Amino acid sequence: MDAFLEAVWDTSTVTGRLVTTLVMIVAAALFAIIAGRLSTRRVDDTHTRYYLRKAVHYVTVAVLLIGLAILWRPFAGRIGVVVGLIAAGLALAMQEVIGAFAGWISILTGRQFRVGDRIQMCGVRGDVLDITPLRTRILESGSSTDPESWIRGRQYTGRVVSLSNRFVFTAPVYNSSTVLDHLWEELTLPIRYDADWHLAERILREEAESISSTADARRAIAQMRHRYPVAEAEVDARVFIRATPNWVELTARFVVPVRAARQVKDQVTRRVLDRLAEHGLRVASVTQDITVRTPSTTADAALRAER
Repeated sequence: MDAFLEAVWDTSTVTGRLVTTLVMIVAAALFAIIAGRLSTRRVDDTHTRYYLRKAVHYVTVAVLLIGLAILWRPFAGRIGVVVGLIAAGLALAMQEVIGAFAGWISILTGRQFRVGDRIQMCGVRGDVLDITPLRTRILESGSSTDPESWIRGRQYTGRVVSLSNRFVFTAPVYNSSTVLDHLWEELTLPIRYDADWHLAERILREEAESISSTADARRAIAQMRHRYPVAEAEVDARVFIRATPNWVELTARFVVPVRAARQVKDQVTRRVLDRLAEHGLRVASVTQDITVRTPSTTADAALRAER
C-alpha cells in the first residue's frame, strides 16, 4: 500500500505519472457518477435532470484534462505557444458561437428587434419570444406565399423556431412592429368592362375608408419622423384602377394593425362582396366562348345556301 501511495505521489518518473493518471481517471469517473446523482436528487423534471448530469460530466472531463496536462507537462516552458494554439483552435471551432454572440450584442445595441416584435428573418415569420446570447426564439406565423406553410395567413402555426443570432449580419431582418405597428394592406377585385365599375369603385373605397386605421397610422408616422428623416407617407384609403385585357382591376389600399391584418381583410372582403351582390355586380373571371357545330347543322346550312 505504501509503495502504491508513493507511486501515486511520484510525478518525476514515467511510472509514477502513469499510476497517477490511472488514479485521476478512476477518481474523475466516480466523482461524475456521484455528483450527477446528488445534483439531480431533488429535481423532478426529466429534462432538467438530464441536462444537469450532462453538465457535471462535461465539467469533470474538462477538469481532468487540465489536471493531466499539468501532470505530464508536454509543453513545459512553452506556455505562450500552448495558449496561442488553444486560442486559434477555439476561434476556429467556435466561429459560429462567436458570430451568434456578436449578433446578440448587435440586436441589443442596434435595436433591430425586441421581445414581442413581429419579424421575418431567414424566411421565418412570427413574434419574438426570447433573445438569448446565442439564439432568438420565434413563435412562427403562417404565410400565403410560402408553399411549406399550412396556415395561409399571418396567424400562429404553433411552432417555435430557434435562429442563430449571427444571421442578423448575413440576412435581412424585417420588423413589422417596432416603429409603425401598422401595415399597408391591399384588396384587389376584377370587374367586367360592361359592368358599372364606377359603382364598384365607390363601394370598395367606402369600405376601405371605414376599416382603415388611418388616424392611428398617421400618429405613428409622426412619431417615426421625429426619429428618422423620412418623407410623409400617405395613409388615407385609396382605390387604384388598372385596365387589363380581361377586366377592370380595382385595388383598394388601406392601413391595418400588424396583428389584425387577416381579420380586417376578411371583414372588408365580406362587406364588399355583399354590397356588390346587392347591386348586381359580379366579380370577373377568365372565361371562354366556345361554339360547337355538329355535322347535321353544317349540312342543313349548306342546303339552305343552295336554295
